[in-house]
Amino acid sequence: MSTIAAISTPLSASGLGVVRISGEDAVAVGEKIFRPFKGGRELKTLGGYSCAYGRVFDAEGDIDEAVATVFIAPRSYTGENTVEFSCHGSPALLKRVLRAALAAGAALAGPGEFTKRAFLNGKLTLTQAEAVMDLISAKSAGAGKAALAMRDGALYKKIKKITEELTALESHFAAWSDYPEEDVPELSNEHMESVLKEAQAVLKRLIDTYDAGKVIREGAVTVIAGKPNVGKSTLMNLLSGRDRSIVTEVAGTTRDVVEESVLVGDIPIRLLDTAGIHETEDRVEKIGVDMANTEIDRCDVVIAVFDSSAPLDSDDMNLIEKLRGKPAVAVINKSDLETRADIDVIKNGFERSVVISAANGNGEEEFRKALSEVLKTADLDPAEPVMANERQLDCVCRAKRAVDEAISAVEFGMTLDAVGICVETALDCLYELTGEKASDAVIEQVFSRFCVGK
Repeated sequence: MSTIAAISTPLSASGLGVVRISGEDAVAVGEKIFRPFKGGRELKTLGGYSCAYGRVFDAEGDIDEAVATVFIAPRSYTGENTVEFSCHGSPALLKRVLRAALAAGAALAGPGEFTKRAFLNGKLTLTQAEAVMDLISAKSAGAGKAALAMRDGALYKKIKKITEELTALESHFAAWSDYPEEDVPELSNEHMESVLKEAQAVLKRLIDTYDAGKVIREGAVTVIAGKPNVGKSTLMNLLSGRDRSIVTEVAGTTRDVVEESVLVGDIPIRLLDTAGIHETEDRVEKIGVDMANTEIDRCDVVIAVFDSSAPLDSDDMNLIEKLRGKPAVAVINKSDLETRADIDVIKNGFERSVVISAANGNGEEEFRKALSEVLKTADLDPAEPVMANERQLDCVCRAKRAVDEAISAVEFGMTLDAVGICVETALDCLYELTGEKASDAVIEQVFSRFCVGK
């Protein structure tokens, strides 16, 4: 493979910036554009994990002071010889250093090409490689913890245990089928079912936790809905920690959708404060109500707000019916006032409900807990193996279907050949997941979403 180079830090003014060069000729390319200060060592004399201080230069002269760090294959991120120049973080200077490296014989790296080479050189599995991008884009501490667990191989180790057990099963099937004269003992149905059901349980757990893991990684679009003047904007301001929405005693103040990104616990939430949902003849207000209904239909979860100090009316009942069966938390607001609403009617319409006062913050912690329960993140440990994307989910779903079919084949007394075909299909799906049998098209798809320089 050719020697490649790219800027590996964001192009913005900063204290430091890094230009990375990787490939068989990385040290030779680095030598052509780096001069150590007096008494320093040339790059070609350095061993791996060594640094030199000097200046990077091009045909026009010196560019900047730099620390050159040398990694010798296979003990580097990519598994290849690598040189990294740490310079001042001026975009203009970094671009000039990169141009110098390209002029010295390196090729411009494509998106994710350094990590792709790490995968191709056996430094990372495909799931670990995907975790690198998740680490870069983590929106919360929980997302970072989940991505780091993936980068450390949590999912791969879980899948590897299954593949080893299924491979042992398939090997026995093959030996029994191909060498009948050897009197290979036939596997008992109890043993086959034990192995297959253990694999089934692990795969099911991965599928069941996918949505919660996705919320931890990417966040959840959350709509605050309710009729006018129930305290939606006050709740929005409470959760965002500032006066994001206008709050007055006049009903219908919010007519547009007000957005704010907040952390609820450790869950990144995109909060949408919407217009009060009710019957109205006002054209402008009606547009706001229509927008609110549209956001409710496409969001991940709804926070339905009700005024406990007033009797429920038709607008409240319509909202309860509209949200029946949809992920939602009922917020029974204004607990600081005399209760006049039939709270039981609200509670019976929702999976989770909390009584709060958005005005003074009472019940806020109970609300945050209820929201995490509806999003199914309350009991999920970010360090637990979870799938990171739709590609991984598809592989696991196909593997589970194959395992389900294998179990059915055993239960119906079908031949071992039939069971073996199902097990082989499951293994192919799991090998595709980890990258051990992934096609070039799958690999290209994975790395196409990476940033250049990583």
